[in-house]
Amino acid sequence: MEFLTSPAFAVVGIAGMIGWVFTTWLRVKHGYPLEGSWGQTLKPTQTNEQMERLKLLTTENAQLQAELGALKDRVHTLERIATDGGNRLSREIEDLRH
Repeated sequence: MEFLTSPAFAVVGIAGMIGWVFTTWLRVKHGYPLEGSWGQTLKPTQTNEQMERLKLLTTENAQLQAELGALKDRVHTLERIATDGGNRLSREIEDLRH
């Protein structure tokens, strides 16, 4: 069994370590809890600064969602104006004047 030499084992070992580092990085990046050497869950601690930043981002997200809804309504109105015939638009403008 010449193919099972020590360089082959070294390559497999290095590939395993790279895989472990990569999966740990993915877990940290996406906020999944890590595991200790005995399988216990190691949850990343969140500082007050991180919690405050999360609150600010949540508030900003809500504001941006509201603004996006308003912009969608405006675009819908502009699309309706652009696609309607000229006579209907003129009639609506005259109705608003009276």
